[in-house]
Amino acid sequence: MRLVDSHAHLDFPQFDADREVVIERAREAGLVAILNVGTDLASSRAAGALADRYDFIYAAVGVHPHDAKTVTPAVLEDLRELARHPKVVAIGEIGLDYYRDLSPRPVQRRVFAQQLALAAELGLPVVVHSREAHDDVLAALQDWQGGGGVLHSYSGGPERLEEVMALGFSIGLSGPVTFRKAHRLRAVAAAAPLDRLLVETDCPYLTPVPYRGRRNEPAYVRYVAEAVARARGVSVEDVARATTENARRLFDWMSNKP
Repeated sequence: MRLVDSHAHLDFPQFDADREVVIERAREAGLVAILNVGTDLASSRAAGALADRYDFIYAAVGVHPHDAKTVTPAVLEDLRELARHPKVVAIGEIGLDYYRDLSPRPVQRRVFAQQLALAAELGLPVVVHSREAHDDVLAALQDWQGGGGVLHSYSGGPERLEEVMALGFSIGLSGPVTFRKAHRLRAVAAAAPLDRLLVETDCPYLTPVPYRGRRNEPAYVRYVAEAVARARGVSVEDVARATTENARRLFDWMSNKP
């Protein structure tokens, strides 16, 4: 079964002791691609370096809303240069987080707009973080003239799906879809068009059942795919095939950038 983990953070320190082993387990589990997503300038550099080392790992570069207050014109210029790497396939993780508010909301909105503009300039899709900020995230994407993307670890509920689909965006589902009380997420998994679904881990976080409470890793994305399949009443092979193709199409793994 061929699978893609469309959102991982393998450069994080939780993997320092056994990163190579974790990556090999992912390959043995049938993963054909992993998108390693930056959260600040340092992790974006690390994501590109990791993609250099492994043929099936790709990178996204960007600054998470938690760190929006660190973004200067020089940081944006560094991101522009990092994004020219041939294995950088998206700008992310960008967006808004009104749950933790680790950067002031006006600063988050400004930096989100700046990184959306960078993605449009470079012709790259975006990986969007949205937590307790769905109105402002969707409003920003409504005005964006870019090339689509994914709402990572989607939490907007089934009632926002129509808006997301109208924007041409995909949604990423992660470990919480396996949780016993996650009825709304399973409703999303059942209702979303199959050609707009991605599966992801967000490792080392959001570990799915049966490993909840432990460190997450890309090999566990199969449990997310199985939960989506149960919610839709289809085979896990169907979900794996569709989500793998969806990721390939969105991130254009095979493109060769100058």
